[in-house]
Amino acid sequence: MAMIDFDALPLYGVGERRPRVASLVEMFAEAAGSVPEAVAYVEGEARLSFGTIAQRVERFAAWLAERFEEGTVIGILIPNGAAFAVAYFAALRARLVPALLNPLHPPRRLAALLGEAEGRALIAAPPTRALGEAVRAEMETLALLEETEDTAARKALAARGEPGPDDPAVILFTGGTTGLPKAVAQTHRRLLIALRIVEYNWPTRRSGEVWLPIAPFTHVFGFLQGFLAPISARAMSVIPPRFQPELIVDLLDRYRVSVFGGGPAPVYAGVLAATNFSRADLSRLRVCPSGGAPVPVEIHRRWRECTGAEIHEGYGMTEMAPISGTTSLSGVRPGSVGPALPGIDIEIVDVETGTRLLPPGEKGEIRVRGPHMMEGYRNRPEETALVLREGYLYTGDIGFLDAEGFLHITDRKKDMILVKGFNVYPREVEEVLHAHPDVAQAGVIGLADARSGERVVAFVVPRSGATLDPATLARHCADHLAPYQCPAAIHVIEALPMTGAHKLDRLALRRLAEGAA
Repeated sequence: MAMIDFDALPLYGVGERRPRVASLVEMFAEAAGSVPEAVAYVEGEARLSFGTIAQRVERFAAWLAERFEEGTVIGILIPNGAAFAVAYFAALRARLVPALLNPLHPPRRLAALLGEAEGRALIAAPPTRALGEAVRAEMETLALLEETEDTAARKALAARGEPGPDDPAVILFTGGTTGLPKAVAQTHRRLLIALRIVEYNWPTRRSGEVWLPIAPFTHVFGFLQGFLAPISARAMSVIPPRFQPELIVDLLDRYRVSVFGGGPAPVYAGVLAATNFSRADLSRLRVCPSGGAPVPVEIHRRWRECTGAEIHEGYGMTEMAPISGTTSLSGVRPGSVGPALPGIDIEIVDVETGTRLLPPGEKGEIRVRGPHMMEGYRNRPEETALVLREGYLYTGDIGFLDAEGFLHITDRKKDMILVKGFNVYPREVEEVLHAHPDVAQAGVIGLADARSGERVVAFVVPRSGATLDPATLARHCADHLAPYQCPAAIHVIEALPMTGAHKLDRLALRRLAEGAA
C-alpha cells in the first residue's frame, strides 16, 4: 500500500476543510476558542456553550493532574452529553488515558472491562453514580471520581504540557460477541486520521450544522461520528435522553436537525415507524450516516421517499474505523457499504486459509489495512496474532467486491448458517423478509439440527397496524429464496432484542429460538 501524506491531503470530500491540529486536545481548543459562545450541547432545557465546557475541562484537568500520574488509565462511565465531553477532554488534557465504558452494562461486566484496561479510577456523573459505586464494590483498588469545581490545582497541569500525536487518546472495547470484549488503544494521530475519513464519508460544514447522535459515545461509531465529528464541525448536538422513536422525531423536527447520527438499521426502522413521523418537517436533514450493521434495501427506499435524504452507509470496526462508505461522491448503491475510503485497501480472501485473493463477485473473508489500523489488542498477543496477519486486519466479515470496487457485506463469518452443506447468510434472508410490506424489522439466526446440521429461524416485527401470518411469510420467502435458505420457523414478536449499540442482538435471538424450540 502506497503511503499517503494525510497532513497534505484535504480528505473532506465535498465538506468544508478543518484546521490542521496535532491532537484531539488541540482540536477541542480550536473549536472552543473560535466560537466560545456557540451552543455545543442541548440537553432538555439546558444549553451549554463550547466556552463553558472548555472552562470546566481546564478545572477538572488540573484536579486530575494533581492526583494521577501521566499515562494512568481512567474509566469514563457517563452517558452521551456535555459531562462526557468534560470528562474525556479533561483526562486527555491531564495526559491520562480515558477508557470508555457503556453505562448499559452491568457492574460486574464493567469491572471486568476496566480490569482488562488496567484502569485505576472511574469517572461517573449523577446519573451513573450508583452504577459507579457498584463497579467500585467489584474492584477494591478503584477510585470513583466525579467532575469537580476545584480551581486551586494548576501547577501539575502546567508542567505536563499538551499531549503529542503518538500519545494514547482512548481505549475502546470490541463488541465482545464471542466472550469478554478486548481493549483497543488508539493514538491522537490515528484518531485524527479516522476523523478526517469520517468527514470524507459524511461531509459537513464548519458552522451551522445541528447534530442528533444516537449511538453511545462509548461505541466506535458514536465516538467518531457522534462525539468527535460535531466538535470538529463546531456544531450543536441535541442529546436525546433515551431512544424512543416519537421523541427522536420530535427533536429532529423541533431543532431542524441537519445531521442525524442514526447508526444501525433498527434505528432508522424505528424512526420510520414512529406515529408522528409523517407529520414532522425533516427538510433540513442533509447527512444521514449509518454504521454498525447493514441497512436493508427496503429501509433505504423508504427513508429516501419519506425524507428526500439518502442513508449513507459506512463500514468499520473498533480495530479500524471507518473502512469504506457510500458517499455523495461515490453514490449510493443499496446493499453495498461503498468503495474503500482514501488511504485504505480492501481485499477478499478465501475463508479457509485467508491467503488466496478472490476475484470480484466471489464471497470470502474481508481483510483491510490503513494508517489508522490498531497496533493490537491490549495485553492480548495471541488474539492480536489471529486478526493481524501479513500487514492486514482480518475482519471476520464475509463479503465481496463488485466490478466497480463497491464492498458488499453478506455476514459475519461466525453468523453464517450451514444447512445441508450450503452456506446461508442471515442478511440475505433478512433482506427478503424486509421486502414484505407488513414487516418493520427482521432478524435471522441458525439453530443446530440433527438432520440438516443447522436450520434457519426468523423473527419478525410487524409494521404499526399490520398483522403478520407466519404461513404467508413462509410463502413469501419460498418465492424469493432457495429451499435451503427458507426459514424452518418464523416467529412474530413485538420488538427485536438490541445491544447497547443498537445492533441486533443475535445471541438473545438464539436464546429466544431455543426457548421456542
